[in-house]
Amino acid sequence: MELDAVRTFLTVAETGQFQAAADELGISQQAASKRVAALEREFGVRLFARTARGVRLSVDGQALLPHARELLRAAERVTAAVTPGRRALRIDVMNRRITPANLLYAFYQQRPDIELDVVTLTNVDTAVVLAELGAGALDATFRSLRDSAGTVPGGLRSARVIDERHEVLVGPRHPLANAGSVTPGELAGHPIWMPGLTEVEPRGYYADLAEAFGLTIETVGPSFGVEALLAELAGSARLATFVGDGSRYLWPESYDLRRIPVVDPTPVYPLSVIWRADNAHPVLAGFLDYLAAGYRARAGGEVWVPDWAR
Repeated sequence: MELDAVRTFLTVAETGQFQAAADELGISQQAASKRVAALEREFGVRLFARTARGVRLSVDGQALLPHARELLRAAERVTAAVTPGRRALRIDVMNRRITPANLLYAFYQQRPDIELDVVTLTNVDTAVVLAELGAGALDATFRSLRDSAGTVPGGLRSARVIDERHEVLVGPRHPLANAGSVTPGELAGHPIWMPGLTEVEPRGYYADLAEAFGLTIETVGPSFGVEALLAELAGSARLATFVGDGSRYLWPESYDLRRIPVVDPTPVYPLSVIWRADNAHPVLAGFLDYLAAGYRARAGGEVWVPDWAR
């Protein structure tokens, strides 16, 4: 089995289009199609089904997906094992729109000469991510560590470096649209809509937040992506959602969405950076120092965190 074919399969699965996958891999669409076709011939199954907007995984493709990911991770661990100190700094930021990604980008802007591999391990259990960290496949990740009360397995280290302050995002017809700020108590009568929230750590955090302030946070229903969520908010006089003050979202000017700070107190989503204690990557120490300095600079103000983060 060719690893390039497996990598192409995963990229097509993530992008939903052969052309987008080819662009990301730096190859032609024809080459991407040939690689996937070779896998399909090898297995004797169809891995994708055509749709009006691109492709989607077949049942066999869905079955292959986790094993293909593990195969590439194993190959990466092999490479890292024989090239110590030469691999790019590999950081899991969970999502490219949120604060960890923006902090990593700001660090990179200060040191554009470094080699950097940005990873987004979304919908992956924290224990699995920490195992990858312990195995050397990652150099650092960001997690709340809610379920372990801030502790990490032996050989790993953690430090709280982000308090993601909440803002409410609403459309122009929402009752809070013209508010300069809003308190958690004032949000109690307005449903917060966060569809498709399936990850254990954030679901637990938002359950804690809802209980503390009597909020209604709706997580039921499928997620059709950020663009669909923003469009729904723009046209709704009822729905609102939470966003972090360090997150990035872009929408058409006609949506006229409003980001309203939550104050008195400001709920914050606490995130720790986690790394392996014996990791000697030459860039990692500088990144950890950068995070710590930024966290100290932002400290202060009346904030709320769950009991497990205090």
